[in-house]
Amino acid sequence: MWSEGDVVVWREVLSDGRCWMHIPVVVVRDEPQLLATYIAEGTPFTFPPGEWPIVGGRHPWGDRARWSGHGCLMLQRPGESYAVWVFWHGPGRAFHGWYVNLQEPFRRTERGYDTQDLELDIWLPRDGGWVLKDDELLDVRVREGRFTEDQARAIRREARRVTGELDAGRRWWDDAWAEWRPALAQR
Repeated sequence: MWSEGDVVVWREVLSDGRCWMHIPVVVVRDEPQLLATYIAEGTPFTFPPGEWPIVGGRHPWGDRARWSGHGCLMLQRPGESYAVWVFWHGPGRAFHGWYVNLQEPFRRTERGYDTQDLELDIWLPRDGGWVLKDDELLDVRVREGRFTEDQARAIRREARRVTGELDAGRRWWDDAWAEWRPALAQR
């Protein structure tokens, strides 16, 4: 377990185990049932060189050098196939919404944790409801060879499971996270 304020490395890895992006993140909370980490504004992205299974051969964020905006709080539970990202906007840092990022369950490493983004996401705006994002992009990733048809079916099944939970009014995360603010010591 890490301590609040520790800086660890979040690595995005592909199915073959290669890392194609890594980002330092700040530990907000590390408990048996919750890992909360924060990408501070201005945090640099690192993209190792390689031949990547995507048109253009670069990570989708490859045109960005660092995180912009208010930063992003990421809430993850062990064994869960998604993380909940918290977004804010505007000069007053108003809560904007929840972003359910479908991903492989995080795996702890010596320096941080690894996961693989699964392309499909669910946006929950502040005012309610949800929107499925990037469904058509998942088909593109299958054609590119990043995911197999079987993986795409499993990813969509997970999205249906999560949206079913949302429709039933079941969320495991606390709404209080919408009001969370980084300590002054964090960038």
